[in-house]
Amino acid sequence: MTPVKLAVIYYSSTGFSAEIAKEIREAAQKAGAEVRLLKTAELAPEAAIASNEAWAAHAAAGAGIPEATPADVEWADAIIFGTPTRFGNISSQLKQFIDTLGGLWFQGKLANKVYSGFVTTATAHGGQESTLLALYNSIHHFGGLIVSPGYTDPVKFVDGNPYGTSHIDGQGSNPVGDQTRNAARHQADRVVKIAAALKAGLA
Repeated sequence: MTPVKLAVIYYSSTGFSAEIAKEIREAAQKAGAEVRLLKTAELAPEAAIASNEAWAAHAAAGAGIPEATPADVEWADAIIFGTPTRFGNISSQLKQFIDTLGGLWFQGKLANKVYSGFVTTATAHGGQESTLLALYNSIHHFGGLIVSPGYTDPVKFVDGNPYGTSHIDGQGSNPVGDQTRNAARHQADRVVKIAAALKAGLA
C-alpha cells in the first residue's frame, strides 16, 4: 500500500500554530506518511501586520511555506487543520480556505477522508474546545471522518483536551513546550494510523 498522504493546513499570525504544524509534520513523517505542510492565505492588510512586530516577523519567516489549494485537499488521504481561535471560532483565514472547497464537496471528493484539528489561544480555555468543535462542523458536512486524539494516550491526560492539540501562548509569552509537542506527536501518529487502516480497508 502507498503511504498515507497527509496535508497539514494551518493559519498562524505570530507563529505558534505554525510551530505545532511543523511538529505534526515531523511526527507524521516518522509514522510513514507523505506530508505537505501548507499555510492559508493571509487576509489582513499589510498595515495591520506591520503594526505588530511578532506578526511581521512571522510573516517574513514563513514566506517560503506554500499556500494551500483545493488540489492539496483532493490529493490528501488525511487533513489536519490548525488555527488560532477568534472569539471561540476558527480564524477567518482558515474559514476562507475551507469555503473554497465547495467544488470538491459537490463532487463528493471531501468525503471518506480523515480530518483532525489543533488550536492556539492567548489565554487558558479561551475558546479552545469551541474552536475545534466549530471546525468539525464543516467536516460533518464533508462526510469526513473526524479522528480526534481523545484520551487514547497518557499525554492527553496532561494537556486535557480530547478534541485536538491545543496551546496557550500567553499573549506571546509562552513558547510551545513539551506538553503541546507530545500531544501534537500523538495526534499525528493517531491520524496516520487510522488513515492507513481506512485506506487499506477501502482498497
